[in-house]
Amino acid sequence: MYVLKKSLGQHFLKDENICRKIVDAVKNEPLHQWVEVGPGGGAITKYLKDIPGIAFKAIEVDDEKVAYLKATYPDLREKLIHESFLDAPPPFEGPFCVVGNFPYNISTQILFRILEWKGQVPVVVGMFQKEVAQRIAAPSGNKVYGVISVLVQAFYEVHYLFDVPENAFNPPPKVKSGVIKMYRKENTEPMSSEKRFFTLVKTAFNQRRKTLRNAVRSLFDAAILTDPIFDKRAEQLTVADFASLTFKMN
Repeated sequence: MYVLKKSLGQHFLKDENICRKIVDAVKNEPLHQWVEVGPGGGAITKYLKDIPGIAFKAIEVDDEKVAYLKATYPDLREKLIHESFLDAPPPFEGPFCVVGNFPYNISTQILFRILEWKGQVPVVVGMFQKEVAQRIAAPSGNKVYGVISVLVQAFYEVHYLFDVPENAFNPPPKVKSGVIKMYRKENTEPMSSEKRFFTLVKTAFNQRRKTLRNAVRSLFDAAILTDPIFDKRAEQLTVADFASLTFKMN
């Protein structure tokens, strides 16, 4: 058997209905390569690995969980990647779907990794701490709209699917969870470069209580800063607003 490791943010799903709902959210996608992040004790894995016509891999960093999964599900032996998702190279050539009950302590880092791979990842179904899931899906003007909202929504449509109660896990976390689904956008807002876009968004929200003019003063010439859009605060700007401003940056 295995033990839970708080250091790895481990809370294992035990509610079979929730496991099936997560799998249902992804199983009809026309993608033949799937990657599960953090399979843990195999709650979702046992459903994913047997879907017909799917090339499946699971990425797990914890030695003990890898040993447990190999012993419990021998057919996973060749499908397990024993590495941190944050350090691993893309597990497939070509497009693949990412699914998982993401470890909460690195869930936003996982999203940034997916953004790096977005050319290969058209669909993501993931479970997050509820407040993180809400933040990813939040529209502009919402009080929880922030850096992760803008950066993800620039490239993906985000759908909040359902809440997951604390008692669906062992051990129960102190917070509720939420499952979201992300579809890569066919058409993204024009921007001068992704690097500039990321810099602008992070700088704007770094001092989110200030007007944009004060928060991003270092990135623009004084003449540009007279535009009325700079009277707003970061959470009032849409993805399109941020993208268009990249063309005016120093």
